[in-house]
Amino acid sequence: MRVVSLVPSLSEAIAVTLPGALVGATDWCSRPVDLEVTRIGGTKNPDVARILALGPDLVIANEEENRAPDLDALRAAGVEVLVTEVRSVPRAFAELDRVLGACGARSRPAWLDAAEAAWSALPAPAERTRAVVPVWRRPWMVLGRDTFAGDVLARLGVDHVYAAHPERYPRVPLDALRAQAPDLVVLPDEPYRFTADDGPEAFPGLPCTLVSGRHLTWYGPSLTEAPRVLAGALRAARR
Repeated sequence: MRVVSLVPSLSEAIAVTLPGALVGATDWCSRPVDLEVTRIGGTKNPDVARILALGPDLVIANEEENRAPDLDALRAAGVEVLVTEVRSVPRAFAELDRVLGACGARSRPAWLDAAEAAWSALPAPAERTRAVVPVWRRPWMVLGRDTFAGDVLARLGVDHVYAAHPERYPRVPLDALRAQAPDLVVLPDEPYRFTADDGPEAFPGLPCTLVSGRHLTWYGPSLTEAPRVLAGALRAARR
């Protein structure tokens, strides 16, 4: 198989499981750290001509990370495109099985079994925390309804306040975010790279925690350690 991935977390999953299958990936596909494949642009602006030149048997995409016109152009050129939809932890495991099988895996990788076991073993949260979870600023955007990251947090005892919003990633003015008076503000380092100097200062008087965006938003080998890493960050913030 010759596979091109337009999804960073799935690029990692394919590269780790099927060395040599991945021939192209986006500029944002940063894992594994030694990944050496042809770079084909961004997730939102892939170079279709460069992808076609690689002669892929399959292109892996995601319904929220990639644009329909790009995927349609690939299909029109005769390339098979597999589009994933991941909005919960269980769905992530199902889609990973589907993707790896389509890429030629003959058996389920050990890391995927370990990841599913880690999430299945999670105890019920002893307490629940109400949080605002920005994913972008300028303009401010937050987690809304029906998101993978929202389900990850919910399983760790964090209920984000816009979970019932009509939009999945609503734009909300900063004053409105502050007015929610959450117990916690969760600031991941991707897609927007919130840092100690860029993010917490916007929420004076509110507890903020910086978390790994890879563990919060990626569905791949990082799922194995995500419960432990995220739970540790959230525990520290609740003290």
